[in-house]
Amino acid sequence: MKNNKLQTELTSLLKERFSISESTRANYARGEDTYNPVLSQAVVFPETNEEVSKILKLCNEHKIPVVPFGTGTSLEGNAVGNEDGITISLEKMNKVLNVNTSDFDCRVQANVTRKQLNEYLREDGVFFPIDPGADAALGGMASTSASGTMAVKYGTMRTVVSGLTVVLANGDIIKTGSRTKKTSAGYNLTNLFIGSEGTLGVITEVQLRLSPIPESIMSAVCQFSDLESAVLTSQEIIQYGIPIARVEMLNKDQMDISIKYSELKNVEALPTLFFEFHGSEESNKESINIVEELSKNNGGSDFKWAESIEERNKLWKARHEIYYAVKAQVNNSKVYSTDVCVPISKLVECIKFAETEIKKIGVKAPMLGHVGDGNFHALFAYDPSKQGEYEKIRNFSDKLIDKTLELEGTITGEHGIGLHKKSYLLKEHADNLPLMKSIKRSLDVNNIMNPGKVFDLN
Repeated sequence: MKNNKLQTELTSLLKERFSISESTRANYARGEDTYNPVLSQAVVFPETNEEVSKILKLCNEHKIPVVPFGTGTSLEGNAVGNEDGITISLEKMNKVLNVNTSDFDCRVQANVTRKQLNEYLREDGVFFPIDPGADAALGGMASTSASGTMAVKYGTMRTVVSGLTVVLANGDIIKTGSRTKKTSAGYNLTNLFIGSEGTLGVITEVQLRLSPIPESIMSAVCQFSDLESAVLTSQEIIQYGIPIARVEMLNKDQMDISIKYSELKNVEALPTLFFEFHGSEESNKESINIVEELSKNNGGSDFKWAESIEERNKLWKARHEIYYAVKAQVNNSKVYSTDVCVPISKLVECIKFAETEIKKIGVKAPMLGHVGDGNFHALFAYDPSKQGEYEKIRNFSDKLIDKTLELEGTITGEHGIGLHKKSYLLKEHADNLPLMKSIKRSLDVNNIMNPGKVFDLN
């Protein structure tokens, strides 16, 4: 490490939990994005808020950049290392601190994952509903404002996080929000840090709202002859106000890949909607009847039901394996994923535009979407050694962003900005950026917190 004094101070503080070995640094050099790994000078593994505070205080004094790292599932370069700085892995901060089932809330350390939390809660009659697919860390999910397959019913991380513990660049430890259902106490600092991607501080604890486990959970698939009919059906379901938990769209190419990769039975390679209904048996039957009618009016097939918990889990496991299923299509591939979100009434137009543009460039790009909330992704598996491949995909992405903004949508529904979408953020929020930079300078005077992510300060 270049800064010998800082190395000595961090080694004294953390002992064997400070590492400059190349293999360790390589393991924490990027997420699941398209960037080449960037090795920070060291990786540290704190166990408490106080240790994180001491680390940041030292780095701030020495003006050394810091990159927070959770489970490494981010897709936009949010966790790429910094060759002049250190990476703080929060993996040892993985405890469920308390659960209050009578109030439907809990507090966890930042590196508790969503699966770990739900396993912990399984005997309590409550669950954590935000499901981005990857088994991401809850601190990382807060820092990118993640959402996922059940956002249509349960919202996003902004909806379910009621408070945070954050360590600021100067080492100050602050607690935001409260356990209450509502508060009017001052600025909403909780939502300031949600989506800030580690550029304002390190999230070390998260206060979460939980939901009761539904009496009845029913899952089904419905297939369509064309993508437009499938998307129109999802749009109508939301516009009718039907209380559905998940509406996921997979296009023909994605279904073809998922049938083979996840060994799905009794379905064809056709545009498909995955449905899930949460509620009482009576309310679910009522919702299902309306959804079946809307689907049939748009040429949908009969519903194929997951008859058992095992079948339901297999269905959603296939949905969650999509990233890896696509990645497996090309040897030594990287996956470029778009992440636009539009008002629900504009969804058909935006997806149709994407489908047309993909055909023009002649590249296979499976599409999937959390179509119940207007969010969809096109996934491109490509060989980075092939000249011109990335440029072709990025050109498509540029056009899709322009179309999305024309439709009053947003450049990212759930992945965040990272390195990948900085130029797109300038397109969407040019008027906001001076204020964002002012907030950043106020909280991080020396620009040590994940510098270069979200926007360039200078």
